This record gives sequence, C-alpha cells and structure tokens, in this order.
Amino acid sequence: MTKDIDVLGIGNAIMDIIAPVPDEFLATQNIERGSMTLVDEPRALSLNDALKTAGEIREIAGGSAANTMVGIAGLGVRAAYVSKIGRDGVGNRLISGYRHAGVQFETAQTKSGTGSGRCMIAVTKDGQRSMSTFLGANTEFGVADVSKSQIARAKTIYLEGYLFDSDDQKAAYVRAAEIAQATGGQVALTLSDSFCVARHRAGFRQLAEHQTDILFANEDELLALFETDRLDTALDALSGMRPVVCVTRGEKGSVIQTRERRFLVPAAPISKIVDTTGAGDQYAAGVLAGRAMGMAWADAGYLGSLAAAEVIQHYGARPETPIHNIAAFGA
Repeated sequence: MTKDIDVLGIGNAIMDIIAPVPDEFLATQNIERGSMTLVDEPRALSLNDALKTAGEIREIAGGSAANTMVGIAGLGVRAAYVSKIGRDGVGNRLISGYRHAGVQFETAQTKSGTGSGRCMIAVTKDGQRSMSTFLGANTEFGVADVSKSQIARAKTIYLEGYLFDSDDQKAAYVRAAEIAQATGGQVALTLSDSFCVARHRAGFRQLAEHQTDILFANEDELLALFETDRLDTALDALSGMRPVVCVTRGEKGSVIQTRERRFLVPAAPISKIVDTTGAGDQYAAGVLAGRAMGMAWADAGYLGSLAAAEVIQHYGARPETPIHNIAAFGA
C-alpha cells in the first residue's frame, strides 16, 4: 500500500473553548485558578453557557496530538489524525477545524450518544488559564477504532500518552503499533504528562521498550518513567533499547539519543515567554516533520526547538508563524 501519510496522530479530540473572564468568574463558578479539572457533560454545558455571558468565546479544534499534527501540516508535511468524536455540533466543528488546518481527518462520529470532548478555558487578566475538561467520546476509543488500512498508509504513527488510559485504549495502542510495524511504518510515542506516567508506568515502559521507535518526553516525564532523579541514568536505561529518545529541557534545549550517539540540541532564542502551552507538542511536530523531510536527527531537533520557541511567544497551542518564516524565526 502507498505510504501517502507522513505522520498519523492518534489521541484525544478536544474542542478548546476559550474566553476572557473577570477574576470573580472563577469564584462564582467554583473553578480553581490555574488548574485543570475533569468534569462531566452537564457541568461542561453549564460552564460553556457561563463563558458565553462572560466574554467573547473563541473555539479551536485541539488536543495534544492534534496540535502536533497541525504543526506538522503547517510545516508542509502530510499529517492525519484519528480520535473519537460525538455526533453533535462540536464534533462537526472539530472535523472542519482539523481539515481547515490541513490535517486529514476521516474519523466517523460515534452513534453512542456521548458528546464530543471539550475544554472550557477561562483566561483571567493576568493570562492565567483555568481549564475544565470533558473528555466525552474520547473515553470510548478502543481497538475497534484502529483502522488497519489507514495505519498502513502512514510512514509514522504518533501515539498520545493522554489517551493511554483504559484497558481498551491500551490494547488499541498495542494493535496500532503492531500494524505499523507489520506494514513498514514507525511508531512514535509521547508520554504527555508525569501524571500519566505515574498512572501507567508499567504499560508505558512495555510499549516504549518493545514497540516504540521514537519516544518523546520532557525531562520530568522521563525521570518518572525510570523512577530516578538523574537524566543520564534514565537515558542509559534506554540506550540498549529500540527507541530514539527526544527529551525536552525547557531553556536548556533538548537531548536526542540514538543507538549511536547523544545529541545536545540548543533551544532557539526568544524575546519573551507568553504562554508555554503546546511547547512539547510543537517540538514533536518539528522533529517529526524534519525527519519526514530527510533531516539528520540534530537538525530535526533544532527544527523542533524553533517550533517550540514560536508557540511559547503567543497565546495558544498552535503555531502562527507562516512556514516560509520559521527558519528565520530563531535567527
């Protein structure tokens, strides 16, 4: 089968619903400042209505791996996305949002009646984001949602750690990895969050050690995976295993370890940090896009640095700099 997708992402489909709010909105709605809280559908709908009365709402089709696919597409590389969405207005807008960003999206809307995932983001005047997330249809993702024909078309699949939660979701990731490897594709995995690692350490290690070709993590996530406080110890533990490891370290840049050597990749220069949301997602986008374009690991890593630097200098988890300006961005 023709490999006509460079990177296929699998993860949560989340509609980000963002609105500026006065400080008293948080107290009135019983929202903890700066937190991310999981909520049920009635609470999500109530908060959505409240945000409409508080300020002008902005909707962005998001999700961690989805933002990475958007970044990849923005760099001129063929990207596609797989998730689970409801048969509702939010689901319709997620489909159009991903496709408008240049990402192939073929996921059928579920008939279960469960609503699409959404994140209500209340932004106070100090720029603080307080998030209330309804995972919705994403919780129903499982083995039945893994398409052998679509995965076979992908040169690389990219698995989001946030979705690695239920037994069926874990089985779906293993199945997706098996199909990718059997059809000549690569498997990339992002650990997503230290909280995810703490919940699923054994499963992540099994997947990373045996079915992953490229592992993305920030330093805290990798340390949590191997229960150590030394980065060298964690990297040494992975040195004899199959994955190339890409570890972000904030202003220190990143480390990329292959079986042959370890590269220290510098961070790209910036003028001011505005919002670190999406930095890891866009770093992965730069690395995966760079590799798809034939770059060496160190060069792909610096493209990741450029992509991360761009996104942290404005609000939101998606890149805003046109592709023809990205190379000059960190100059």
